[in-house]
Amino acid sequence: MTGNLYIVATPIGNLEDITFRAIRILKSVDFIACEDTRHTKILLDKYDIQKPLISYFQHSKLSKIDKLIKLLKEGNNIALVTDAGTPGIADPGGVLVSEAVRQLGSQFEIIPIPGPSAVVAALSISGFNTQEFLFLGFLPTKKGRQSKLKEISNEKRVMVLYESPYRIKKLLGELLEFVGDKEVVVCRELTKKFEEVYRGKVSEISNQIKEKGEFVVIIKP
Repeated sequence: MTGNLYIVATPIGNLEDITFRAIRILKSVDFIACEDTRHTKILLDKYDIQKPLISYFQHSKLSKIDKLIKLLKEGNNIALVTDAGTPGIADPGGVLVSEAVRQLGSQFEIIPIPGPSAVVAALSISGFNTQEFLFLGFLPTKKGRQSKLKEISNEKRVMVLYESPYRIKKLLGELLEFVGDKEVVVCRELTKKFEEVYRGKVSEISNQIKEKGEFVVIIKP
């Protein structure tokens, strides 16, 4: 009998932001697939969870995916976690899910264990109309970046982007150039000790931003 694949959302910062169900599932599965075993072990140690960890990240070879699928075929239950938030949302977890569906089809179950998501957390405090929104993840770093920014300039919905500390100032400059001086909410290090939220026009907050931590950028159309 084929095992189940659980897609388990984990904290985006504060380790207390995890559901009772997620803890129960992590304690019950046979293996946990994760981006960074050292990072995941911090969470597992807090909740006294001891399970075999399998490293699975963006540049994992197909052989690693095949290994996980083989374990499922052998009847093992596997929890997939990401370093922060919900697996498969702007992270490599989606590739594993897609390949497992392709190879196993209806032979197994993929079960979501919902929880934290930086996108939803940021939107919930934006104050913008979130009836509809467009999530773009990380913009291309080079090829296609300007084209994507030009597309954004014509968008009528609230837009959400992820950005690294190394490119946040560049992104704000590009937004000003290609999209205009829009109202934005920029969230830095959500749920962590040094969490900060910047609100205002792009031109108003550009010089306030600290280039540290992970960012969620929300753009009002």
